[in-house]
Amino acid sequence: MNLKTKIGIIICDRYRRCAGGKCLRAMRNKQGAFSIYSDGEVELVGFTTCDGCPGGNIEYAGEEMVKNGAQVIHLATGLVVGYPPCPHINFFKTFLEKRYGVKVVVGTHPIPQKYLDMHTSLGTWEDSAWKPLIAPTMTDKETRVSYN
Repeated sequence: MNLKTKIGIIICDRYRRCAGGKCLRAMRNKQGAFSIYSDGEVELVGFTTCDGCPGGNIEYAGEEMVKNGAQVIHLATGLVVGYPPCPHINFFKTFLEKRYGVKVVVGTHPIPQKYLDMHTSLGTWEDSAWKPLIAPTMTDKETRVSYN
């Protein structure tokens, strides 16, 4: 049986002009956080920004995505790799899960190697709270380099 999962993607407003290329490529290739769908198809039912700090669009975007059938909402990798990473990411995840009863995954495409190098240098993700947030998008070096 071929499973189809409907998803929404919320990106950081700093990247509002992003065409979504890395996210869509990762979704198509089931890389990064999309590797959880290796046994089925993925259908994108929504793609928008958070509307800037502190995330004024999170409530409306989540509602619209769920109305359009989203079973999972991905908070894009840009929320994790930005400088600085989104300070509201845990709140967004908790809010969307509780308000809409939808699964929320932090991440979309694999973390590009250049971001991993810089955040490692800065010590950004040394706090243990970051480990589960970056885990879905951490891949092998060759894949990370291909997303630079």
